Amino acid sequence: MIHRVQRTVGSKTLIIETGRLAGQAQGAVTVQYGDTVVLVTACVSPQARSGVDFFPLTVDYEERQYAAGKIPGGFIKREGRPTTEAILDARLTDRTIRPLFPKGFRNDVQVIVTVLSADQENNPDVMAIVGASAALCISEIPFDGPVSAVRVGWNGTEFSVNPTFGEVNDSLMDLVVAGNGTNTIMVEAGSSEVDEVIMLEAIDFGQQWNATLVEMQRELLQMTSKPKMDYKAKAVEPALKETIRERIQGSMVDVALELAKAEREEDLNGRRDELVERFSDEFSAEDLVAVFADELKRGMRDKILNNQQRPDGRKPNEIRKISSEVGVLPRTHGSGLFTRGQTQVLSIVTLGSKSAEQHLDSIAPEENKRYMHHYNFPPFSVGEVRRMGTPGRREIGHGALAERAVFSVIPSEEEFPYTIRVVSEVLASNGSTSMASVCGSTLSLMDAGVPIHAPVAGVAMGLIMGDNGEFEVLTDIAGMEDAMGDMDFKSPAPTRASLPFRWTSRSRALRGRCWRRRCGRRARRGSSFSAK
Repeated sequence: MIHRVQRTVGSKTLIIETGRLAGQAQGAVTVQYGDTVVLVTACVSPQARSGVDFFPLTVDYEERQYAAGKIPGGFIKREGRPTTEAILDARLTDRTIRPLFPKGFRNDVQVIVTVLSADQENNPDVMAIVGASAALCISEIPFDGPVSAVRVGWNGTEFSVNPTFGEVNDSLMDLVVAGNGTNTIMVEAGSSEVDEVIMLEAIDFGQQWNATLVEMQRELLQMTSKPKMDYKAKAVEPALKETIRERIQGSMVDVALELAKAEREEDLNGRRDELVERFSDEFSAEDLVAVFADELKRGMRDKILNNQQRPDGRKPNEIRKISSEVGVLPRTHGSGLFTRGQTQVLSIVTLGSKSAEQHLDSIAPEENKRYMHHYNFPPFSVGEVRRMGTPGRREIGHGALAERAVFSVIPSEEEFPYTIRVVSEVLASNGSTSMASVCGSTLSLMDAGVPIHAPVAGVAMGLIMGDNGEFEVLTDIAGMEDAMGDMDFKSPAPTRASLPFRWTSRSRALRGRCWRRRCGRRARRGSSFSAK
């Protein structure tokens, strides 16, 4: 049976329908807005995956060229690997829905978004989030939804909901807000240095529309839904955990604050292995490692909250030592080396003629791109040995972040008629390589003689929250604080007064992507935040 709900959102009707397509998926819906239609399916494996300590969620975003009446370019004439835009849109959906699954859920979940029709006016990315939420809610998959997302534009006097591509190009703001109508789960924003007050008002405006779309999904749930599957989260029993804590109290000493990252990790790994060997006759290695990790996290957070002392000895508002160089490579057009603590990035600029522009083969209306930023994260940057291959989703996402942050100061084609490519090579990583890439890119662009409008810098902010509402804001977070903290707030800006281009949070707040602006065009997309 086909079930359908619809609401007027802005100037168009948004329709969610289920029961017509993909009947063998656990959850399947189509979302239509204007003449853009996406099919979103959700499937889950019947058994939990063993031997993993993370939630195995996969979000795939499939662009079909037929959706826009196009035939793929190249010799093969069919879709191949996902485009950059498809990967970024998949990450946008992933960041929104991932925090809403139960903690400890280890069954494989796959959400596939297929763009079936694209009118090249209405962006399907926010529709994908709405569809993913609806598909998960009507399925047997445990999911704390529904959740919705809308795009907000601002023309200087009033806000608009789900503006078209053309309207976004003429807008001073491009903001994506995801939430349940009451709480914000993910935000992605890009703007022309609008005031923070305006940005907060825009988030409230978006949440009002999200409340409407959440109610729309609840109406669909009343028509059709499946009983949620039973699952048992893998966790150490409280009594057993307390017993292990008592037994390891003597061996679980404070984190060695005076050690650098590599030495600290070696020291902690040695303590963990010693603990497992010592108590392996009484407890399982898995339980011992889990409690060790919990105690380490608790110890680090307590030291920050109670003693104002971070893992590397800094105070909450202290920044690591910074150094920068330009002209470090003799034959490149421009190069900049930026080092912050143990994070180091080398950015290189290459200039070319207009013919070197990237030609985009996608369903979006944009066809060319003259400013590109690429990000590489080799294994030696973290002292590991692993296979080198094509850029992964993380590399593409971080590259897009730095590109969007710096694009706001790139001169127009009339001012500087060249194609610009920046490549950031991460040489060492201990927190916020994306912000180091922003800084390194600015250095290399100035070294190459590109007349940027203003220097761009970036720093990652963090947050540690206690059980009783106490909290501590951290400036320039390192790797351990990122992994064990409550927020990663990346904040690149071209001027001291400008609004941050990207916010990311790993605490059910904002995670995301930064500005997407093409050279010679207005902002398309921006900053973001998602939850843990």
